[in-house]
Amino acid sequence: MTRREIGVTGGKTPLLATDIIIMDEKGLIVLIRRRYSPFSNHWAIPRGRVEYGETVEQAAIREAREETGLEVRIERLIGVYSNPRRDPRGHVVSIAFLAKQIGGELKAGTEAKEVKCFEKIPLKLAFDHKEILRDAFSVV
Repeated sequence: MTRREIGVTGGKTPLLATDIIIMDEKGLIVLIRRRYSPFSNHWAIPRGRVEYGETVEQAAIREAREETGLEVRIERLIGVYSNPRRDPRGHVVSIAFLAKQIGGELKAGTEAKEVKCFEKIPLKLAFDHKEILRDAFSVV
């Protein structure tokens, strides 16, 4: 089989990431305040890249723990977000999940200035997270 037949063209490939909307025990939404650019100081859904050898679900659970200190259980898939301009650093395709807190203690990870639970979503959100949150609550 040739490289062309299996779809290997030698061109650029988008990065794969996960976004995870976490609901705490009270039904509040957990967001992080970003430490680094892009969107430094904006609120964001915990997110991160999928590492080689892990599933997207494992990546989402890992990122939730690393960024918020919380242990979560994935409840459902929200959607796949693939707009090439959704991240100013480059083309990132993200698979977004809705999850519930099942343990852990809320604390900001190294990439977050702050982590907080919200009843009402703040206006200053990073990336396309307003769209993801809107999609999440239209299916809940």
